[in-house]
Parts: sequence; structure tokens; C-alpha cells
Amino acid sequence: MASPSESPLEPPAAPSSAGGWHSIVYTLKAARRVGGFRRMWSALRARNACKTCALGMGGQQGGMVNERGRFPEVCKKSVQAMAADMQGRLRDGFFEEFGFDKLERMTPRELEGAGRVCEPLYAGAGEGSYRAISWDEALGRVGEKMKAAAAVSGPDSTFFYFSGRSSNEAAFLLQVVARLYGTNNVNNCSFFCHQASGVGMNSAVGTSTATITLDDLEECDFIMLLGGNPASNHPRLMRTFMDIRRRGGKVVVVNPLRELGLVKFKVPSDVRSMMLGSTMSDMYVQPHIGGDIAFMYGVAKALLESVGGVDATFIERHTEEWGAFEAAVRGLGWGTIVEQSGVSEAEIRGVAGAYAKAKSAVFCWTMGMTHHLHGVDNVRMIANLAMMRGMLGRSGAGLLPLRGHSNVQGVGSMGATPALKDQVLRAMQERFGVTLPTGAGMDTLACVQKAERGEVEFALHLGGNLFGSCPDAVFAERALGRIGMTVFLSTTLNTGHVRGRGKESLILPVRARDEEAEATTQESMFNYVRMSEGGAARYEGPRGEVQVISAIARRVLEGAGGVGNTPVDLGTLESHADLREAIAAIIPGYDAVRGIEVSKQEFQVAGRTVREPKFATGSGKAKFHAPVLPPMMKRDGRTLALMTIRSEGQFNTVVYEEEDVYRGTERRDVILMADADMRRLGLKVNDRVTVRSEVGEMPGILVRRIDMREGNAAMYYPEANVLVPARVDRESRTPAFKSVEITVERTVSLRMGT
Repeated sequence: MASPSESPLEPPAAPSSAGGWHSIVYTLKAARRVGGFRRMWSALRARNACKTCALGMGGQQGGMVNERGRFPEVCKKSVQAMAADMQGRLRDGFFEEFGFDKLERMTPRELEGAGRVCEPLYAGAGEGSYRAISWDEALGRVGEKMKAAAAVSGPDSTFFYFSGRSSNEAAFLLQVVARLYGTNNVNNCSFFCHQASGVGMNSAVGTSTATITLDDLEECDFIMLLGGNPASNHPRLMRTFMDIRRRGGKVVVVNPLRELGLVKFKVPSDVRSMMLGSTMSDMYVQPHIGGDIAFMYGVAKALLESVGGVDATFIERHTEEWGAFEAAVRGLGWGTIVEQSGVSEAEIRGVAGAYAKAKSAVFCWTMGMTHHLHGVDNVRMIANLAMMRGMLGRSGAGLLPLRGHSNVQGVGSMGATPALKDQVLRAMQERFGVTLPTGAGMDTLACVQKAERGEVEFALHLGGNLFGSCPDAVFAERALGRIGMTVFLSTTLNTGHVRGRGKESLILPVRARDEEAEATTQESMFNYVRMSEGGAARYEGPRGEVQVISAIARRVLEGAGGVGNTPVDLGTLESHADLREAIAAIIPGYDAVRGIEVSKQEFQVAGRTVREPKFATGSGKAKFHAPVLPPMMKRDGRTLALMTIRSEGQFNTVVYEEEDVYRGTERRDVILMADADMRRLGLKVNDRVTVRSEVGEMPGILVRRIDMREGNAAMYYPEANVLVPARVDRESRTPAFKSVEITVERTVSLRMGT
């Protein structure tokens, strides 16, 4: 991040459309940095699943191919992730030059770009930086600490955190090891992103994952995208939007911020689009932050008031609780709906009219829906709209949570959750002949809160950046710093290694997916499982994730001093093929993963896709819900509603570039505001302001103009996490990163006298 003392430049003009030559030129530049286009092409074409978003591509049809066999499927995010793994190793003497005092001032981009970690790194209590140690010493320290924690404070003084970049095999093994050790404090990064989607969907339709396959997107004639910016975060989805519009379908975008890529995008794999650009949306609705439930109630009200707007037969035969929802819709007046949503009645009726004409509709959303105190209710309202017109349980229609990391859904499928489903628990105990803990376990934020109380002796992170993912960064740094020992399995450095480290910290270097010595599997957001063949290690030193977890397990669980339940033959859990045998026997829908390394047959997880209107609920019917309207956020004086966002040059907490090309910003220490709010507050572009919330403040922030609903603002995640209170949706425990009340005041400069 640029220093607040630097003189800001006039922000660059945003391009007229997203994608196109910008993406192609970026790919060529990235390839040049890591050894040339041929080397990058070879890496991208290898038979490995893409390392970035859960839209999914690659695997046994070859890199850059999706499950429908379409080629070329690649995007800037794929290139960014691959280039990061192909970069050089951390240079010798790096930690002699950079102590924690300097590392703490480095940006996420600078840490990511410092190089691959290739040897175990250790920092003891009071030490000024990391230092390299041997694998034997590193594993010995981990084993002794885990055994001591279990003996003195009990296994529940530990927790295990999983990233979505890991493999199914590593995730399955680690959650088994954690439970054999004696704790259910097992959780994954979805608790801070799409957990609200899972809870909301389960309560409405009995499944927590997409009800559709990729093929359904090729058949639908209407998509409503709520609270997301896939043009930056899932760029390959833009071809789908283009194809829907070309065949006469409609795309409706609901987002407080007008995103360039959702207005016009040049799809690099399509000549016509590259030459002329493609309009991505037919309607672009900009509600208030937090106004989505009111907006969706408005759409529902307009459907009720129109002839043929509701599928009464579907509702009667395949749903329940319609009466309560209908009464709630009819009881809301248009004045309330318009005031709370920030969207006019005419615009809402226009959206409802387009939806009413659709034959097959898909609703998709991202964290703009889940990162609220009412995130679960947002998702339930989306399901309500689908049910109203019978857009569930048939071809070309359904619900699609756009998940972020490439295997975040697979990690959840493997049991990386605090409480296992009864069926999985029984199968695991039978398979291994053990009795496993049955306590509730703790979700991600609960583990951090326990650490803040000084009650966590050991934490292991399978990839990811928990610190960078946490709300209230000051609280998170304090909490994570009180852990006795923190162990990170990582490929590169991130802010968590510096500001989220424990009293003792270890970074264990692991191989990237395409460097694994044995095949691994990953699951897309469409419940499709791919196999990655792995490949040659780029550097000496890093080890496979399963190899590292197995070595730790042997030191902790085996022998006379071992911890945990009845000993399991860990030798049966060291080969990836053997792990898949266990997965097939334990995880519902995963039978086909058995022997995939021989058959090469990738597959759809059984029992997930909803192909007929029969739902995995207690009644077999989908269930309407009638959420109450949440309180309106304060928008007066100097108070605005803030949402945190990711840039085009970013993936999750990883920042690859400071600039955000599509929004016309060259840096990240900015607040994006509507022109009307800038005028009201007497601000102009490049004025410096102090942004405050109830938990933190950020001085020296630059004001930048953006097309956004008046009364709202946006700042970049994870830097702006310092402003986000650690408050969560009560049902999903997902933090409210996108509904933060802030004040904005001009920064007083003594030097300039202003």
C-alpha cells in the first residue's frame, strides 16, 4: 500500500470495457516474468485443476478445459495463481534483512511476491524474525507441542483451520487426524464466506451446494446475479453471460456498485466479443448495502400482483409455508420497500416482469449476499424467488452460490467442519474402529475468540490466511498472537505469517497442486470432482501436504506416548489412493472417487443436483421463509454504509497487484464513494480522509469517485478489515464484512495547514 505521505497521482481512467486485450497482455507479461510463454502454457495445460475459483476447469481433459469440454477456458486469475507458484524461491538472507518490524509494514502483495518458501521456518517467543530449520527439527517441535497441549490443557486447547486451496485427500486426512487427536475444533475458510449460503439453502431446499450443473447454465434464459462481481473474481463466467444474452435471454445484476465488467466485457476466447465487446447485463439494479431483502420482497410483491407471475401448481405440490410468506409480502407497502431497498418501484417491477417471462431461471450470488448480519435470510429470500415460479428441480433452473476458492466445497465435503453429519461420523468410526469425539466443536470465529482468551495452545493452518480473513484486524492480531504455537502449511508468505503468528510459529513449505508426487482431487461449485495429476517439484525442500500431515500424525498419535483414541494404522492413510478408498467408504456421494487414479473418470457427486422437485428436507418439500426486514443502516451527516471488496488484481486475501484496472484505481488505500456523497461532504478526488468505525480507524485514505448508490461506500479487503466489527449472522456465524457503519472526515494536515 502506498504511504499516506506520498503525493497521490490523478487516478487512471478506467478502460471502456473489461477483459479483452488487457487480459491477454497481462498473461504475456506474467509469462515473461516466470520464464516465458511456453513454460506458462505448459503449466496451464497440464492435467491439473485450476488453482483459483471454484467455477472449475482442468483435470483429466487437460488444463484450460471445463467439464463440458470447452477450450480454451482460462482467465487472469488462473495466470496470477500459476505465476505465484512459478516465481523464484525466497532469497538467501531474506529474514536477516527483514525482521518482524519490517515484515509488518509489507503489503500483502509484497509478501506474496517475495518468493516461494522452500525450507521450514521457525520463530520462537521473543525472536525478531523467522529462521530456517531442518524438517526433522520442525516436525519434532510440532509433535512435542501437540502432545504437551493434549496432556496439560486437553485436545480442545487446539484448533485446525483449512483453506480451500488444499486437496480432498489432505483435507480428509487432517480432519481425521484432528478427531483421532481428540478435538472437533475443525473448521474451514467457508465460515468467513459462504457458510450463510449453506445454512440458508439447507433450510429452504435441503442441500447446501448448487442445485444445478454447468449444463444448466447453457439452457437457462434468465440469470439474476446478486451481490457479486464475477467479471473480476470468476471471469470465465462472463462467457456464459454473453451466451445467454446472444440466445435472447436476460441477465439482471443486483449490486450497489456498478462494476465495469458486468456492464461490458470483451471475452478473449470469442473473436466477435474481442472486436466489439459484449454487453453483460440487461438490467443493473443498485440497492443500498443491506437493502437486498427489501428489494427481493419488492420483486415478490410485483410477481404476486401480476397475472401468471406465480406458479401456483408448483407451490401447492412441492413447497410449504407459502401462506406465511405470501402474507408477509402482501403486508409490506411499496413505500417501505423503496425506502429500505433504495430501488424505485418502477425498476423493481421491471425486474419482476423480466423474470415472469423466463422459462428457465438461475439465481447466483456471492459474498455480497452472505457478508451481513442477515446473510442467511438473504439466501432464503433468493430461494423464495426461485420457488415462486417453480425454478427448482428441473433442467436449466436453480440456485448457484458462486464459491471462491477452487476446492473450498471439497474441503467441506471431506468433513472439515466442527460437527460431522451423523452418517459420516458412523461410517468413520466403523471404518477405523474408533470412538470419535462428539462435542459440538468450534467454528472459525469461535476459535479466534478462544485464542483471545488465552485458551489455545496449538493451531494448525492447512493453507490460507486466517488473520487476513478475520474481521476486526486489531482484535485478530491480538488473539492469534496469544496462541502457544501456530503451524502454517504454505507455499508463499502472507500477512498471517507475520501478524497472525503465535508465540511460537512454524511455516512448513508445501508443494503446489501441480507439483504433488501423487494425484489429488478437487470439487467444483457444480459438485464436479476433478483429478489433478500433479507433476515435478519446482524446488527442492517443499513436501506434499499429505506427506507433512502424515509425518505429524505419526509423531503425535503413534507409540507409547501417543495421544488420542484407539490407534489407527496410519500406514493405510499415507498414500493418496488409500485415502480415496477411505473417502469412498465414508463420504456420501463419493463412491466414484475409488480408483480414480486408474480409471481417470471424473464425476458428479451423487445426490447433490436437484433434477426433480423432491427435496432433502423433512417433508420432501421446499420451504418458504418470511424474514423480517433488517434495520436500515445509518446514512446521514458523515455516516455511510461500507462494504469491503476485492480488486481485479486480487484473489481472496492474496493481492497480486496494487492497481484495480476496471475501477480505475492504481492503489488500495482508497475509499470509493458516490459523487453525490462527495459533494455533500465537501470532498473531491484525492482528498485525504480518516475513515472510522466502532472498532477502528484508517487515516490518510484517498477519496475516489465510483458509480455507487448514494449513502454507501467501498474499501479494499483485507486492509479495511480493521474497520469491520467481529459481529456475525446468528445462524451461520458469517461476519458482516459488507455492512459496516463508518464516518468519513477530512484528514487535517499540519504541513499543508488544511
